[in-house]
Amino acid sequence: MHVLVLPKWYPGRNDPQLGDFIRKQMLAVSALHQISVVYPCPVKNMAVAYEEVLEQTDGAWELRCYYRPSLSGLAPLRKALNYARYKRALRSGTQRALRERGRPDLIHAHILTRPVYAAWRLAKRWGIPFLISEQSSGHLNGTWGRRPRLAKALDRFLVQKAVAVVAVSPYLAKALEVLHPPHPVAVVPNVLPISPTPPGPPGPAGHFLMVADLVDRIKNVGGVLRALRLAKNQGHEFNLEVIGDGPDRAMLERMGDVLELAGWVTWHGRLPNTAVLEHIARAGTVIINSPVETFSVVTGEALALGRPVIATRCGGPEAFITPANGLLIAVGDDRALAEAMITLWRDHGNYAPERVKATVGGTFSKEAVAARLDAVYKQAAGHG
Repeated sequence: MHVLVLPKWYPGRNDPQLGDFIRKQMLAVSALHQISVVYPCPVKNMAVAYEEVLEQTDGAWELRCYYRPSLSGLAPLRKALNYARYKRALRSGTQRALRERGRPDLIHAHILTRPVYAAWRLAKRWGIPFLISEQSSGHLNGTWGRRPRLAKALDRFLVQKAVAVVAVSPYLAKALEVLHPPHPVAVVPNVLPISPTPPGPPGPAGHFLMVADLVDRIKNVGGVLRALRLAKNQGHEFNLEVIGDGPDRAMLERMGDVLELAGWVTWHGRLPNTAVLEHIARAGTVIINSPVETFSVVTGEALALGRPVIATRCGGPEAFITPANGLLIAVGDDRALAEAMITLWRDHGNYAPERVKATVGGTFSKEAVAARLDAVYKQAAGHG
């Protein structure tokens, strides 16, 4: 089948990490179907008003439609102008996809609301079905419930019109089924880097790594800094690497200085996924300290590379973490995190890389994820 993919998040000029998990799913299923991605993406301070960049990788056709957003100080005007520019970028991209790839048999929209609304309109026009994948934590942390009544009504309408809904974890699937009844939700996990080669040797026991967007209310990087300070107060000379960027980076760096962690914390900023995986493979332990995670790709990537993980009981990681590969702690408990760091340092020899890697098996391989999406696509196409 020819599947047109409309994602809300996708790696691009602004952020090479954004939606990388969506891209890996699409590259995986491109081995079985013709995948055409159209991604409208605003980029501030572009020299031109609009630019298309086409990339063809592993069988997938990926068209990034960059447009210059309005920066008006009047919020209603800014939102109206940017929605109009998004629509123009989407229209230009889908028209090019039609010319170069032909009419699709199915539309796969990722993440409510804008791409799903566009998928519904195009599906009506072309007389084809569309399906939704949802990966946002907004359905778990209360954000979606606080949306305006009209916005929630639109989301529920779009979910009812979709022929299938997909979530990346059973935890998120259950939440979606409660918020958007009576639509059943299929579970298709993200792709993890399951390599046939053995993992490398263990990293240094006192070397901790965090990979996260630096939005503290979402990832609680500040809690990791405070836990590191608590561990140091007990005489442990641990170090921490942080990969990622975001609006709270300056605040978090200042917090590190106040906690006297200079020299113990390294801030790398955003890195391409290949570089992220290289850092994970050299780490001793990876930390996930989020209040909520729908899946936690970083948890899965760390385990697939043989690195143990400390994670909060925040949803997604609970599907991965066992006593054989890491520790689970309560959300928002800095002291528990510090104790877990000390425990992993003390017992690091119990987490042999080969043993840790074996805990994720083949469920998250490219082939397994592609097979699950293939089944969803075939069922969805049967409703057309």
